[in-house]
Amino acid sequence: MMNILYFLLISTIGAFAAPVDPLSNFFRDKTKIEKPFELRDPFKAPQNKVEKDKEKQGYFISGKGQYSNINEPTIKTVDEIKVVGVLIGKERRAIVSPEKGTIIIVKEGMKIGDDGAELKAILPGGVILVEKITNVYGQEEYLETVIPISK
Repeated sequence: MMNILYFLLISTIGAFAAPVDPLSNFFRDKTKIEKPFELRDPFKAPQNKVEKDKEKQGYFISGKGQYSNINEPTIKTVDEIKVVGVLIGKERRAIVSPEKGTIIIVKEGMKIGDDGAELKAILPGGVILVEKITNVYGQEEYLETVIPISK
């Protein structure tokens, strides 16, 4: 019984007296950099931390290679569209209002919103949008939305 207690006492004292990880103090005398393992890899390109605020730039990117200093309102979702008017002629146009006081002129074939709904047709009574969605079975479906002219 005494041998077992003696063995446990020696093993616990030996465990407490074990040296601390030698790599933790390795750089202490060799460099003045405080945390050398937290530095970025010099062989990889630095990551962009935050994109610059577009209003501070003075210009807006409206498409690939297209820059403008005129900020045009955009449509974020199909749900916020209100069709104000329709221009029928050689090139059909629709006048939509995403929020009160702003208007946007759209034409057939344009992508609208973050989901990429395509404006398929402009009719005298309103517009038809087509969205490509994935159903619960993983199959692609097309969702047609008819938005009449608002009064």
